[in-house]
Amino acid sequence: MGAATVTSSHRSMAVAVVAFSAAATTFLLAAATAAAASPVPAIYVLGDSIADVGNNNHLPTFLRADFPHNGIDYPGRKATGRFSNGNNSVDFIGGSLLVLHLVYTGYYSTDSYFLSWVENSVPVVLVENAVLVPVGKDQRSKNPSETKFSRRKRSHLVTADNLGLASPPPYLALSRSNANYANGVNFASGGAGVSKATNKDVVVQGLCISFDKQIDYYSSVYASLAQSLGQAQAAAHLSKSLFVITIGSNDIIHYAKSSSAAGNLPPQPFVDALIQTLTAQLQRLYDLGARKLVFLGTAPVGCCPRLRKLSAARDCSAVANDASVRYNAAAASLLGGMAARHPDMHYALFDSSAALLPFINTPTAYGFAEARVACCGLGDMNAKIGCTPLSSYCANRMTHVFWDLYHPTEATAQKLTSMAFDGSVPLIFPMNIRQLSAL
Repeated sequence: MGAATVTSSHRSMAVAVVAFSAAATTFLLAAATAAAASPVPAIYVLGDSIADVGNNNHLPTFLRADFPHNGIDYPGRKATGRFSNGNNSVDFIGGSLLVLHLVYTGYYSTDSYFLSWVENSVPVVLVENAVLVPVGKDQRSKNPSETKFSRRKRSHLVTADNLGLASPPPYLALSRSNANYANGVNFASGGAGVSKATNKDVVVQGLCISFDKQIDYYSSVYASLAQSLGQAQAAAHLSKSLFVITIGSNDIIHYAKSSSAAGNLPPQPFVDALIQTLTAQLQRLYDLGARKLVFLGTAPVGCCPRLRKLSAARDCSAVANDASVRYNAAAASLLGGMAARHPDMHYALFDSSAALLPFINTPTAYGFAEARVACCGLGDMNAKIGCTPLSSYCANRMTHVFWDLYHPTEATAQKLTSMAFDGSVPLIFPMNIRQLSAL
């Protein structure tokens, strides 16, 4: 009887493994096919810490996030250099068609953050003990036990997301000898600004990659692609690729904190100077093959915890928020003018300021509970010192708008990116990212 039981058990396990392997293989092949058929072959990213995925890890700088508690909700709880508890906006724009989340259970597997993530991430597939179990909002509400795991089990979470492209790797992490630039590259660096004067000391010392230097790096990538693919094929590849740009926040933060905001330079001349510089920078990208631009405008940076802390009443900085509104409007005019001059150029501009302000003003309406205090940090409003291994952090990151003294949580980034990807005028215009991708 014992021997028969063992044989039966082994046979059942074998059937389960075969069934899982077949289902997983089918899913993986479908995912690969979808990725290959994507109208967007690659994503090239330039900007600041909102989009940095680890470039600053390779610089001798204090402007980095490759240490806890950053990445606490990233797969494997890994601090990758993203200024976030998990993924950032660039990750969600491309989305890996197969974003593999390895979740070790125990106390973490059943906490509210993970369950909320599952509930709000569809379509998803949970792989539990070699069984492929589809889970969605309806299924989960009918059988919540499917998302609760015993302490000795582990599960994988696979999600199909947006463009079906892996988030491009940081440029400084790539080997120059065998890098595949055709798959996309991320040049973004925490601390970068439109103006060379922003974080000037940091830039001079090589503690961040200035926006101009990022374009220099991209120029070398362009040359490499032209050499490896041929000029015509490289141009065709780049014309279909997305160029995601998020820049300007650091310029505005420094302006608001400096004496310039006290009357030395009014906001409009300040913004005009930024746009004059940005015009030449974007034109240079166009000259280097960029034809589909996703421009993520600056958020209401005056409401980030660090700038709130400068106010005795802990109010948002009106100076910074006004500059953000002016900057986004000017960037819209700039891009509209470029598109008029270059009929083969198309763009989608996301008004991050208008999109994020409702989260801050009425957080509960958008699923948040805290829109003033940072989740991770030290001191008043967790905004005196940023997120470090010594900092405290909130238990439920899903309910906080801000992760640290400047940056949004993964939950905020995901909601905003969803609006940019499938939203409409006036938040994203003249088209959304999905529509731009399909051109």
